[in-house]
Amino acid sequence: MKLCVLIPAYNVAATVKGLVGRVRAKGIETIAIDDGSSDMTADEARAGGAIVLKNEKNMGKGATLKRGFEYAINHGFEAVITMDGDGQHDPDDLDKFIDRTGSSAAGLIVGNRMCDAKDMPLIRVWTNQVMSWVISQVCKRKIPDTQCGYRLIKGDVLKRIDINFANYEIESEILIKAARAGFDIESVPIRTIYKDEGSRINPFVDTLRFIKFLFTV
Repeated sequence: MKLCVLIPAYNVAATVKGLVGRVRAKGIETIAIDDGSSDMTADEARAGGAIVLKNEKNMGKGATLKRGFEYAINHGFEAVITMDGDGQHDPDDLDKFIDRTGSSAAGLIVGNRMCDAKDMPLIRVWTNQVMSWVISQVCKRKIPDTQCGYRLIKGDVLKRIDINFANYEIESEILIKAARAGFDIESVPIRTIYKDEGSRINPFVDTLRFIKFLFTV
């Protein structure tokens, strides 16, 4: 199966070169989509060995991934693995996704951070559990960590679903629309490296955004 890694990248110059280098060391084509960064993210990603696409302005994670998906499909890739550019996702776990897809017909394979969440900020544990339970009910199947951005998505899924959300709702949108289209969804345990995640979490705003999303997806 011809696959690539997609990295949506926004102001991650400090981490993206090392991340790309570790992915490329596994012989996997890597596409970094710079979402209007104000630092040297694009240059660092290119130095690590990535193909770099650039948004002229900040478009949001959803819009950035959508551009990467279109590039991958147009260049003949049969599956993509998405990873965050801030170093939270361990490239050593790529083999778990690749090994699973070799023996599975699932359209998506989602990373599961909840198998070992001891280092996860408590507010993130709580929001993940609630959101994962709700999305699992909507999808009519158990998905332990619906908000994990480390996932393998087959090209058949990307060709069947329309992506409309420009921001972080894309994680849930893809799962719901893939489930509605009849694709199976599986999970693999992954390791996640947490940094200053707590500063990016606003439970009130995130909850309101999630409720609005559920009524519009």
